[in-house]
Amino acid sequence: MKRRLFLFITLLVFSMVLAACASSEDSSSDGAGEANDTSEEKEVIVIGVDDKFAPMGFRDENNELVGFDIDYARAAAEYMGVEVKFQPIDWKTKENELNSGRIDLIWNGYTITPEREEKVDFTKPYLANSQVVATLVDSDIESLEDLEGKNVGLQALSSAMDALQDHPIYEKIGTVTEFSDNVLALNDLKSGRVDAVVIDEVVINYYMSIEENTFKVLDESLAPELYGVGVKKGNTELLNKLQEALDKMNEDGTAAEISKKWFGEDKILKD
Repeated sequence: MKRRLFLFITLLVFSMVLAACASSEDSSSDGAGEANDTSEEKEVIVIGVDDKFAPMGFRDENNELVGFDIDYARAAAEYMGVEVKFQPIDWKTKENELNSGRIDLIWNGYTITPEREEKVDFTKPYLANSQVVATLVDSDIESLEDLEGKNVGLQALSSAMDALQDHPIYEKIGTVTEFSDNVLALNDLKSGRVDAVVIDEVVINYYMSIEENTFKVLDESLAPELYGVGVKKGNTELLNKLQEALDKMNEDGTAAEISKKWFGEDKILKD
């Protein structure tokens, strides 16, 4: 009798455990289904940047990526309903990174040139810039002609080289030293290893604001230029979606506010 009672209790407990497990699984399954039904993952767009290109995109004292183009891109992503990821890249390989699909956009003070337009589709220009010559405040270089025989530095495979080569003074320069980024070029200028640096006006203006009485810019600029966002050739869907967002930001003042934050004025180009 005791043996039968023991078997009965054992089977009863075992049945209750099985029922509890089944109920738990059903409940978990239902919960997961509801979560999957209500969750919506946003598309992620990867943006290639030069993280040493202040004030467009650079690292702050906390190693956080900041800058005008960073804020501009984040705002555009909100209008597009997508997430954005910034990918620091070697600026010399930017078009290769784009065409390989490792990044979706080139967005970091990217100058529109005829050569680049053959490889990349561009948004409408959003910011005007110039390539200028910077040197030290106590330098005897006062004009472009004074660069004759001098050692000039610039960022490799940037529009600075195009601007310099298109000017007659290029044939008279002593040597041209290429650097992976503008920070290294300016450091060599300060140490005397180069005599001048060809650089984006917006970039040198930023460094002149934080390093007073260090640099000066020649009155003569080498070439005016325009910044745009680069999209893989033929990706008209992304290009149109991005341009629509940028146009809305112009209309409602969002772009102007970002410009005022970084430049102290509204420098955004309008149609």
